[in-house]
Amino acid sequence: MTTLPRPYALLSVGELLADFIGHHVSTSLLDTQDFRRYQGGSPANMAANMARLGNKVALVACVGNDNIGRYLTREVTEAGVDTQYVVADPFEPSSIVVVSRTAGTPDFVAYRMADRCIQPTQLPDSLLAQADIFHTTCFALSRQPAQDAIVDAAKRAHAAGCQVSIDANYAPSIWPDRDQAWRILADYFKTGALVKVSEDDVTRLYGGPQSTETVLADFHRMGASLICLTLGADGSLVSYDQGAKQARVPGRKVDVVDATGAGDAYWAGFLTAYLDGYAPANCAHVGAALAKMKLTRQGPLPEHINREDIY
Repeated sequence: MTTLPRPYALLSVGELLADFIGHHVSTSLLDTQDFRRYQGGSPANMAANMARLGNKVALVACVGNDNIGRYLTREVTEAGVDTQYVVADPFEPSSIVVVSRTAGTPDFVAYRMADRCIQPTQLPDSLLAQADIFHTTCFALSRQPAQDAIVDAAKRAHAAGCQVSIDANYAPSIWPDRDQAWRILADYFKTGALVKVSEDDVTRLYGGPQSTETVLADFHRMGASLICLTLGADGSLVSYDQGAKQARVPGRKVDVVDATGAGDAYWAGFLTAYLDGYAPANCAHVGAALAKMKLTRQGPLPEHINREDIY
């Protein structure tokens, strides 16, 4: 019996918000004088990037019933994402994040409003059964009621034969209760999740630098089936088959124009190659190629990207 292809390559769940990014390069928000508005939110960017690669993608998110929310929904729709599951909350305004422009890890302040209001009704079994990959972020999991709604949906998605994915982009300023973060991540990872995590994320999650061996062992023990540890200029390391196999992809020199969203570009490339049946090391190369494209340009990726160009 052949199974029919699922309508959505990716169901991305979590924050759709407005990024107000410093117009000029600065060391921190202390020195940032003026800002430009962009559509932001890692799950929304992931969805848009995968749509640019020709994937059919849907976004589940919550914005305010305001003009920022309308702007955000319009931007993601124009990127080719199905936004019928984006809800306008009648009580909370749209969430915004204020970010410094920098070549390194940006300084930011998040004003969390509607983004955390994702409800279980937005994630019915009928929708989960239509997706190949169910994806979210630590940012999305850090607040209720979205936290419970997303973890429960991930378990149901896994049961429905959907591959679960997460960008473990932990930040204590977003999620101060580190112990709770570990508990929620363990609950999420046990669905056999594909996990993307950066060195910075690891340092923040553990409260200090940690050996690669420890991170991989911990995450696999929690249930992650594949871990992609991104190492900035040093490339990335992929651990899979429950840690039995590893692939190291070296970094390449890149003249960085804008680092914002590079992680989302990387993971969109990785998951697209994963869905196309490529081996983990190849997926990492594709992710790096898309991240390079993002790092070397201001603003979002091009409207349409030919997969063959990054394969």
